[in-house]
Amino acid sequence: MGHLGDTAVGVGGNFATLWSPALALILIVMGWLYGLTVHRWRHQFTDSSPVGAREQFYFYSGLLLFYVAEGSPLSYYAHHYSFSAHMLQQSISYLIVPPLLLLGTPGWLLRSLFQHAAMQRLINVAASPLVALFVFNFIFSFYHIPMVMDTLMTHPLLHFMYNIIFLLAAFQMWFPVFCPLPEYNKISDLRKMGYIFINGILLTPACALIIFAGKPLYDSYANVPESYLLLTLVNDQQLGGVIMKIVQEIVYGIALGYVFFRWYRRERQRDEEEELAHSIHGYSASQVDIHRI
Repeated sequence: MGHLGDTAVGVGGNFATLWSPALALILIVMGWLYGLTVHRWRHQFTDSSPVGAREQFYFYSGLLLFYVAEGSPLSYYAHHYSFSAHMLQQSISYLIVPPLLLLGTPGWLLRSLFQHAAMQRLINVAASPLVALFVFNFIFSFYHIPMVMDTLMTHPLLHFMYNIIFLLAAFQMWFPVFCPLPEYNKISDLRKMGYIFINGILLTPACALIIFAGKPLYDSYANVPESYLLLTLVNDQQLGGVIMKIVQEIVYGIALGYVFFRWYRRERQRDEEEELAHSIHGYSASQVDIHRI
């Protein structure tokens, strides 16, 4: 996103195209405003509560990784030279960054943004797991149709707009899992685990098509000299599919573990509370019996 423009293979990038200072400035301002909001301005929000160091770490890590994916030389190299770098870039932007930012955003901050009726209707749609499953996986699969991707790669503005939609769909996909708003947290932890598992299945066909293709699929990289890649075009393409699948498996596995242990702790706490209630009730009953005697 930070490298909108120059699309000719073989053209060396200058500092602005390699490091995207405009995007860096935007992300720095976002981090600065986030820090002010969760500290100095927190008491201006209804029902606000302190934001822990872990949540702040998640948020700032999400911003940093987004810059690595979209503003660093990785983005330039991914757009002009290497399909495998392109898939690494997408893995970071759409599979890693959204859950980190959601984990780092307090519910009371988001709630203040969704007070208008229109925004509430929007969040109700976004919080629907079935809608999120369809939208993200459709956008991902549609993007990687060779004709579609080649068209987007040769039209920078169109590519930029599609990436915005892609990013919003990624947030929508992760929202039911890491929802910071209890009133929109509609599915149980067990269903969240099933939701993550189904997401992994739906992402597999597009990755498999890329991994097992016996020839280059994308004209956007057809003229890249293999000396830039240290790989053949086919191997670079296959590596891209492998990277996406491996990152997806790791991230989804971590998400499954996160949801499972949260569910386990909640069930254990419930059992302990029930045992404590039973023991108190039994003790009270025994005291009554002793008093009667």
